[in-house]
Amino acid sequence: MQVSIETTSGLERRMTVGVPASVIETAVNARLQEAAGTVKLNGFRKGKVPLSVVKKRFGRGVRQEVLGEVMSKTYYDAINEQKIKPAGQPRIEPKTVEEGKDLEFIAIFEVYPEVELSDFSKIKVQKLVAEVDDENIDKMIENLREQRKTWEPIKRQAKNKDRLNIDYVGTIDGEEFEGGSAKGTNLELGSNRMIPGFEKGLLKAKAGDEIVLDLTFPEDYQSKDLAGKDVQFKVTVNSASQAVLPELNDEFFAVFGIDEGGEEAFRKEVAANMNRELKNASKAKVKNSVMEALLEAHKVDLPASLVAGEIDSLRQQAMQQFGGGQNNIDPSMLPDELFKEQAEKRIALGLVLGEVIKVKGLKADPELVKSTIEDIASTYETPEQVVRWYYSNKEQLASVESSVLEDQAFEAILADAKVTEKKVSYDEVIKPDAPKAGKK
Repeated sequence: MQVSIETTSGLERRMTVGVPASVIETAVNARLQEAAGTVKLNGFRKGKVPLSVVKKRFGRGVRQEVLGEVMSKTYYDAINEQKIKPAGQPRIEPKTVEEGKDLEFIAIFEVYPEVELSDFSKIKVQKLVAEVDDENIDKMIENLREQRKTWEPIKRQAKNKDRLNIDYVGTIDGEEFEGGSAKGTNLELGSNRMIPGFEKGLLKAKAGDEIVLDLTFPEDYQSKDLAGKDVQFKVTVNSASQAVLPELNDEFFAVFGIDEGGEEAFRKEVAANMNRELKNASKAKVKNSVMEALLEAHKVDLPASLVAGEIDSLRQQAMQQFGGGQNNIDPSMLPDELFKEQAEKRIALGLVLGEVIKVKGLKADPELVKSTIEDIASTYETPEQVVRWYYSNKEQLASVESSVLEDQAFEAILADAKVTEKKVSYDEVIKPDAPKAGKK
């Protein structure tokens, strides 16, 4: 096998591989002899077909099959011999394939870039620190009650947080418009679901009332055809009801898996979940800060094939979120540009973290893997079964190990970085980061 490599541009490499004709012919003849022992042809007994007949009948197809296998095998042998680490799959182009001549083919592929790690001591990270106090727990419990509220009819005038069931018809200059009418829709007053003035105009309404609302669509309304226009809504109130929050009793606690211990045990469980959420949110914010700093400090050449693969992966995730094949979504409706920036960031971070793992000699810590799995399992009714499932499922275990290894890489970076702590409220830690200026 003869191999020569040249750099065509950037990360792209062009490798020419030559394979002696004897290797091809030996493989072809062996395949034909194997076929001669099993093939069935009219006029011949099974296993008695002459090799010349088999070659005439199947030689071309067998040769093409062997050529494909030999090119694939020798490509991988060549990159191993040359100690090359290709990024993505190669494009293989046969050059000389005539019978009796040495096989020659070209493999075009990209290689991973060399990543020179920056000085992590220059990275500055702020870590938000908070505690879960009784006030936070009370607020969370109220949210949980709110999520499980029921409704009971009222005869009094409606006020904020009451729910009305209404029919309405919207008109502009006396003409109904698309999307401006509905029947039997529930509306919680104060939810700000409708345009300004709509819900306010229904305060003090009662079941059976008919109300006319003269309003104006906001100038920045999502539909340009309606933005800034005067509109009239004729509203019929079918029914009115008020929210009833569940009592803090054993029946309510049981919904959350608390069968004994009453309110004290329930509050303890809520606090544990909130602390877990707080820990994860704080960790995520620090991680995001480090990622932004790493992207800023490392300008890495990205293999186009890896970016393309990541774009496809992100597109598939988006399609699944939209309902996948159930909604007959055409993948072409989600062009590459939608995912390109995110894909490039992911690949760049992956390359930098990979270099950190290599330089630091990191391996997934079994104890951290175990604690991570136990933390995940603690949110289920039967944690022991979940733990056993993870350790018996190689793919899921590998996923956790990869995540732990990534966390270890971030910890290694943070060990060198300048980290300052800032005490804030629980709500500030768990709220999502605001989009950065200039980012979508």
